[in-house]
Amino acid sequence: MAGCKLFCRMTVFLLLVAPFLHAQPPAVLENPAARLSFSGDTGGLTALEDLAAGHDHLAGGAPGALWMLVLDNVNTVEPSQAGSFSVDSAGVPASLELRWSDFGHAELPDLMVTVRVSMDPAEPVIRWRARVSGLGGKSAHALVFPRIAGLAPQSGEEVAVPVWMGERTRRAREVLNPAAGGGRRRDWEYPGLLSMQWIACYANGGPGLLLSTNDTTALRRQFGVFGDGLGGLGLDVTHYPAKAGEDVFEPPYDVVLRLFQGDWFTAAFHYRDWAKDQPWVRESRRRQNASPDWVGDTGLWVWNRGKSPGVLGPARVLQEAAGMPVSVFWHWWHGCAYDTNFPEYLPPREGAAPFRDAVAAAHEAGLHAIVYMNQRLWGMTAQSWTDEGAERFAVKRPDGSVTPEVYNTFNRAPCASMCMGTEFWRNKYAGLAAEAVADLGVDGIYMDQACSSLACYDSAHGHPPGGGAWWMGGFQKLAADIRARTAPLKSPALAGEGCGEAWLPHLDLMLSLQVSMERYATPGEWEPVPLFQAVYNDCATLYGNYASLTHPPYDELWPAEFAPEKPLEPLDRKFSAQFRMEQARAFVWGQQPCLANFKPELLDLRREEMDYVLRIARLRRAALKYLRDGVMLRPPDTGAPEVEIPISRLSIYAGQRERVREYAKTVPSVLAAAWRASDGGVAVMLANITDDSVPVAISLNSPDYSLSENGVINELTTAGAQPVGEFQEGRAELTVKLEPQDLRVMVLEGR
Repeated sequence: MAGCKLFCRMTVFLLLVAPFLHAQPPAVLENPAARLSFSGDTGGLTALEDLAAGHDHLAGGAPGALWMLVLDNVNTVEPSQAGSFSVDSAGVPASLELRWSDFGHAELPDLMVTVRVSMDPAEPVIRWRARVSGLGGKSAHALVFPRIAGLAPQSGEEVAVPVWMGERTRRAREVLNPAAGGGRRRDWEYPGLLSMQWIACYANGGPGLLLSTNDTTALRRQFGVFGDGLGGLGLDVTHYPAKAGEDVFEPPYDVVLRLFQGDWFTAAFHYRDWAKDQPWVRESRRRQNASPDWVGDTGLWVWNRGKSPGVLGPARVLQEAAGMPVSVFWHWWHGCAYDTNFPEYLPPREGAAPFRDAVAAAHEAGLHAIVYMNQRLWGMTAQSWTDEGAERFAVKRPDGSVTPEVYNTFNRAPCASMCMGTEFWRNKYAGLAAEAVADLGVDGIYMDQACSSLACYDSAHGHPPGGGAWWMGGFQKLAADIRARTAPLKSPALAGEGCGEAWLPHLDLMLSLQVSMERYATPGEWEPVPLFQAVYNDCATLYGNYASLTHPPYDELWPAEFAPEKPLEPLDRKFSAQFRMEQARAFVWGQQPCLANFKPELLDLRREEMDYVLRIARLRRAALKYLRDGVMLRPPDTGAPEVEIPISRLSIYAGQRERVREYAKTVPSVLAAAWRASDGGVAVMLANITDDSVPVAISLNSPDYSLSENGVINELTTAGAQPVGEFQEGRAELTVKLEPQDLRVMVLEGR
């Protein structure tokens, strides 16, 4: 202990606090990098200091509640209700144990909440554990812990959240503290919409907080960002018991709070340092070489909808134009209307025999196709909903009811989410998927809504109500069953909507559409950032893009009265920069490129935009060791100006009633990213989305790039690498003039 004090200069001030007779001095936990202070009276967090930056992350004022216990989804218990509070080290160096008891709860007289806070000897890393005891067999609904409330405002403040691929906002305080008053909050479930178990708040390039958990079992929880109605901002984590009716609830993992200086990439980098050694990386389909070969070899995806002539025919034309393997992402092949009578997918709407013949002909042309099948929805107006008694196996609320989900804006047909914990649903879905693969010949299944999970409270389903890891356990069984049923014939590719670390061992492909989120998201609130690629690019395959040169199609099985006169009519050329931006994001961020709603005539009608897509696909193919197999590095600053471009926003449910909604957005004129290959080479990807020449000047002189001492700079093209310069002393300066709509890959390799 003396050695630790001498080496680490760690100081722990412990104050044994009597029940609230007098104001007590704070309890302080400190190391050379960070200092925490807790109220000696209530245990509230009063200071969270980054000593290196000289910054207290808390704004001051009355400390917020460090935790909140939700007993039955309504009644809550908070620290202020405790009649007794104490704090000591419990004999553990560099830690504090805080205890609250005597809550005066008639049904829970022995209720106690214990929090253990420990600090790394030198790093600004704090680990948190909580234990709720004395529940007396009464199930706790949830524990919100820790609550880091009252964050101090900073210039350039951002919140980054790994919502699937990743998003950030510069308007968190404004959005969560609306002018109308009252604080709002946003929560994201893990595993699910939150692809990784962390969130971050920081001043761009300045002090920040990374709040994460280190669970390896995919237990359900939520991460939240909240306002207080007065301009305040906070972060928290909500934990759900894995078992009901136990006297003790103790989440079996640490909550980790890291103080850092940087931005979204810094936060992702710190998380990657832990994540790269976790079982889902080792067991990922890519690391196990378990995915079909054609998945990794796909040069370009085409995302079309409808019967085979409008899907496979255009794909063949695109493959000939591209000169590389094209794969097909196929919606609306099924016998039921989209978002209506799922899962009545079979037979295909054009008939089984014509469909089977069309797929076989596509295989002869070298095409591969995956077809849409939603992995959790059942249409509540479908005959099969009644005939098969599906309601028994649907996800239930705490009151036992089913939540109708309406996606189709034309017929307003309600759908129900089916419970992944039930063998009935898994068997139903696996049977349909296996028939599509084995009988119809498709190469894989796109499992819509796959990278998401729901809480279900139906005790008849055989899983714990609400919390636990049973959803991921059920998905693992489902994926394994599909592969087992089709194994004699082929290994199907399984794709899922979104991305998530917990799904890496089960999915071959992950659909990532936030590269084009302007087409569907509320303008001005969130913008995409490649958080998932920054952590998992070398063990995941991401594809997809809403980028389209046409208006949306219209499902022939939807009500005819809403059908547009000219579905798939070309969009105005003024939106071409948006199209290029979407394709450029996918390129520099490592995704397999994708084109939605392709028609062969676009090769001539929209030659410039199509040329941009094809050049991206070809250049990516030349740089696979970076973009497919490499690790993302910090995106370099290009010095290029921003530009304002027109943005089109139009739902797939357009029909006659909806027209393109247009707005302007300021975006980078040049998109850039840096990647390291396994051989140590570093590549910088550049994409000019404008019709103007743009000069770019990049300095690669920080430890983020770890260049060799001396080396050569090559420009990589589809024809090979051409030397254009040298670098020395581990520092490189790149000066490039990008022509209009230009794409470049600059490679730096040691001698």
